[in-house]
Amino acid sequence: MDQQRIDVKNIPAHVEIHKPDPAKATPYSARNRIYVRAVTGIHQAIRRYIGFLSMAAFMILPWIQYQGHQAILLDIGEQKFTLFSLTLWPQDFTILAWIFIISAYALFFITALYGRVWCGYLCPQTVWTFIFIWFEEKIQGTRNQRIMLDREPWTWSKFAKKALTHACWLGFSLLTALIFVGYFTPVWPLFKQFFTFQAGFWAVFFVFLFTFCTYGNAGWMREIMCTHICPYARFQSAMFDKDTFTVSYDEKRGENRGPRARKDKDYKEKGLGDCIDCNLCVHVCPTGIDIRNGLQYECINCGACVDACDDTMDKMGYPRGLISYTTEHSLAGKKTKVMRPKLLGYMLVLAIVTSAFAYTLYSRVPMELNIIRDRGALFRETNEGLIENTFTVIISNKSQQAVDFALSLDSDVKFNWIGLDQVRLNGGETRSVPISLAIDPYSVEQNKIEFKIKVQQMDDTGVKLINKSTFYVGH
Repeated sequence: MDQQRIDVKNIPAHVEIHKPDPAKATPYSARNRIYVRAVTGIHQAIRRYIGFLSMAAFMILPWIQYQGHQAILLDIGEQKFTLFSLTLWPQDFTILAWIFIISAYALFFITALYGRVWCGYLCPQTVWTFIFIWFEEKIQGTRNQRIMLDREPWTWSKFAKKALTHACWLGFSLLTALIFVGYFTPVWPLFKQFFTFQAGFWAVFFVFLFTFCTYGNAGWMREIMCTHICPYARFQSAMFDKDTFTVSYDEKRGENRGPRARKDKDYKEKGLGDCIDCNLCVHVCPTGIDIRNGLQYECINCGACVDACDDTMDKMGYPRGLISYTTEHSLAGKKTKVMRPKLLGYMLVLAIVTSAFAYTLYSRVPMELNIIRDRGALFRETNEGLIENTFTVIISNKSQQAVDFALSLDSDVKFNWIGLDQVRLNGGETRSVPISLAIDPYSVEQNKIEFKIKVQQMDDTGVKLINKSTFYVGH
């Protein structure tokens, strides 16, 4: 019977091994500030471009006007969501639900395939933290200069640099908050009223609330949001498998670590691997982890350590890829299966929910019709001896343009229609149209008569809605 052998590593006797004391263990340890070092490379270039585009989209979109109104506006007061030519009302909640479901499964699919690339490249927490660190670098200097500045005693120079940094943070946080609130209330009046001290209480409250949150999250909490607060880091392991592309360290190639001269070509004979133990992969990591310790839930797959290590490998004349986007199977010398049951399952569900969303959106009618009968009396007798029922036809124009509607009756019995048979509604308007139906009671035998009221748009589309109701004769 074959026996499995476990690889062991000799540890020199002089090496002191530190073991944690369970009695002194605490749920939370003191946080050491992370000073992120700037790094260049293909992955960081991609991060910058994606971050710039997403930031530009966030800042610009609410200012776009479309057909005389804000193109994107989630108006809570009016209870409607405007997206260019599409207007969604509370009755259209299923459409928003489909959007959230599609986004969730798209995230699951990307995570199963490429790990936490959303966190590393597109997450607002990552993008805003990246910008705040950029302010730090421009004002306080490089990583080493920032460390030295914090160790120095307080001077006017240090105070000025710190004050300018926090002023930039607060200014950018205020701009972020104003833009964000501008997605929920018209952005042009918001800016004008805010800077002329005419904004309402709730607008000012939420602007300062989101200013404080942005300043605190991107300026102070940073990686704590990713490692302790955001639930995505915790349940990502349920979506990972051995064929998921994650940032990984090739331990077989890199160990044993150790410094050496750049021109040293005999390092293999000395028992050293390709890792020169420069710790740059740790210095550039925004969450402060050492990727050489293996896959950790704190890793956001940003690729900063990949670029730093590739740059070091180039300087040493070694092949790139000591740290890279790869899979566990690839590191073990096995073939990576890109198309696997988990991914196919995500793709199938994503296709189904996307199709359902498309059908819901396509079949959506830009109007709504409700019929309410008079609750005061089921029927009444007129002076002419006719039986009359009174109804209120409620029509909602869910589009953004004014529309003419025609009202008509669909019934096998001939009624007298009393009231308007045409009405014009502005975009987003709801109107109650009172009508009455009358009939000679001796012309029918039944006590109640089912009928339909049809409301149709008087344009080329001919969109219509039909609703049923009951006429009581009172025999």
